[in-house]
Amino acid sequence: MKNENLAGGQELVCINTEQVYDWIINDATFDINITAAGLVDIVDCESILVDDITCTVTPAEEGAVEEIDREDRTFNVDGTDITLQVITLRKNFDVLLEIPYDVDGTVEVEEFLRTYSRSEQVILYAPETTDIEIDFTNEECFIVSFDCFGGDVDPVTFDAVISVRLCQSIQAVYDVTLELVADLCQPREELILPTGTCPAPVVPEQSQLFPTNGNGDNGNGVG
Repeated sequence: MKNENLAGGQELVCINTEQVYDWIINDATFDINITAAGLVDIVDCESILVDDITCTVTPAEEGAVEEIDREDRTFNVDGTDITLQVITLRKNFDVLLEIPYDVDGTVEVEEFLRTYSRSEQVILYAPETTDIEIDFTNEECFIVSFDCFGGDVDPVTFDAVISVRLCQSIQAVYDVTLELVADLCQPREELILPTGTCPAPVVPEQSQLFPTNGNGDNGNGVG
């Protein structure tokens, strides 16, 4: 069925959405120190493959971002005094270390997972009733240093420094109801599965050498 164009199909509608009051994109880079004891499956530091240790950082599943404080301050922007807000945020994220070690020629992996918090301040136009939303667009980390201690009788412990980089989109938003004139949406044309389109037989390219007519001539003048 062909869809008919709805000429003049505009109407006044109300839409619930979020208004963006301010928006910045930045990156936060910081180091964290990790000290751990009792790596239960690793019996000595010599078995740890230090060069192959990896880390992964992800926002915490619950409460990844907490707003701690919001303070009005006056800033001079292009010669004009403007009241903006200094937002103090606490970000909670999980850091996973995967520590490979050698056991009689077989590589095993010890996983070490901890949750860490980091606070920062950003400047936004964010009136009191707005909400702060953060979207992490990229999370990276790498091992700066890894020092291992103990083994044999003593439990294996380590001190590590991890560098973390978070790319983030930060917005001050507020729920609004907008009134606007809009075109009515229309469905697209339906895609129909093709039927009755069996392919015609394909004749392959003929041989120039076979068959022959008995006198070396294959019928095309080549003998």
